[in-house]
Amino acid sequence: GNYQLPAENHKPKRIAVIMAGNIPLAGFHDFLCVLITGNFFLGKPSNRDGGLMQTLVEVLCSIEPSFSEKITFSEGRLDGFDAVIASGSNNTGRYFEYYFGKYPNIIRRHRNSIAVLDGSETEEDIKALANDIFSYFGMGCRNVSKIYVPDGYNLNRFFEIIEPWNHLRHHNKYANNYDYHQSVYLMNKIPFLDNGFALLKDDHEIYSPLAVIFYEYYSDIAILAADMENRMSNIQCIVSHTKAFREEVSFGASQ
Repeated sequence: GNYQLPAENHKPKRIAVIMAGNIPLAGFHDFLCVLITGNFFLGKPSNRDGGLMQTLVEVLCSIEPSFSEKITFSEGRLDGFDAVIASGSNNTGRYFEYYFGKYPNIIRRHRNSIAVLDGSETEEDIKALANDIFSYFGMGCRNVSKIYVPDGYNLNRFFEIIEPWNHLRHHNKYANNYDYHQSVYLMNKIPFLDNGFALLKDDHEIYSPLAVIFYEYYSDIAILAADMENRMSNIQCIVSHTKAFREEVSFGASQ
């Protein structure tokens, strides 16, 4: 009720939206925002959505037919727009900047999420964190790919608690990545920990490859928090209960 949508004297614009396809209906929020602010939606859906977005539009227009004239989908080149919202990887982000930089734009690049443990986590906390790591594994900026643990932390306990996810070894693409990275680390004599379906590797980077969880020890959470603040452009959210970080969410809630 505090919003006036669309705003007074609003002149509708055609907003081009290039949708991500990492998870189903990843572009729905952009679609909703364009329409509810009184603008025209020109969308390029992800081919991975398989018509899901278009089906949702059919349902919407059956409820409110006036939206039908404000929604257009294009499989080819986008033309005749006033502004752009585009989501993709870091590589496609550079492509988007090149082609759409002259328009008002929101261009989203790749991000990942991390978890920060302090050693007081319960077994239920770690089980919930396993959901953050393995649900939609590798697909989505809220997928946890890196954990920070205090000096002396027992990683064996972590491995034991996440064991119920061992069924992933039977997922063909996941298993292929597990085997590949295990072989690469062994051949190059890179230290890692292995529980039979996931690899733990000590690494400063945030984005880990599929079937690998990066980890890093810390000694002072205040120093870690300052470091994370400098890296927030690459971080979507931080799973923790330390209350030391911006964008902090509880265990199991990242997705």
